[in-house]
Amino acid sequence: MARGPTYSLPFRRRREQKTDYERRRTLLASGVPRLVIRITGKHTIAQLIESTALGDKVLAHANSGELTSKYGWKGGSRGLPAAYLTGLLAGMRASTNSVNEAIVDAGLRRVTKGSRVFSTLKGAADSGLKIPHSEDILPDKARVRGEHIASYAKALSSDPEQYKRQFSRYLASGLKPEDLPEHFEQVKKQMMESQRKGEHSA
Repeated sequence: MARGPTYSLPFRRRREQKTDYERRRTLLASGVPRLVIRITGKHTIAQLIESTALGDKVLAHANSGELTSKYGWKGGSRGLPAAYLTGLLAGMRASTNSVNEAIVDAGLRRVTKGSRVFSTLKGAADSGLKIPHSEDILPDKARVRGEHIASYAKALSSDPEQYKRQFSRYLASGLKPEDLPEHFEQVKKQMMESQRKGEHSA
């Protein structure tokens, strides 16, 4: 009796492009907590997740939106500096739960050298987490500090109208974009001091 073609329908989350099950299985087989990095239109999210027989357990979590409310960050929640600080915060929180290593899980997102995903990875690694990676994929320190933004702002300052349009969000938050690198270092220092004092928790 003739039979038509058979189809193997992918799992729902794979169809929705949310989960690559083959990659997930490989990550779980490592037995190491995952540094799950997700990028949205507004925020960077970093979580340290341990897989157990009962399901995933979040060991530490950080969202770039927290940087403003808890640490006075004025540089926006979308750029490379915010992504780095989010990774740093997640990594420091993980250390309070005795997590000292992780493996990156970037999901289905296509990542490029120096992207926000790798800026987040750099922050987490700088917190002390041991994360396998190549240094070549990380953004350089100058871009993480926002020096490229400060340089562009200085160049644009000769055109006040364009300057105000381009950097309206920075100016509205009370930060001159030229001062972003110094502001970044101040917030980073404050975060690390809070960690030493045990002021933040996962």
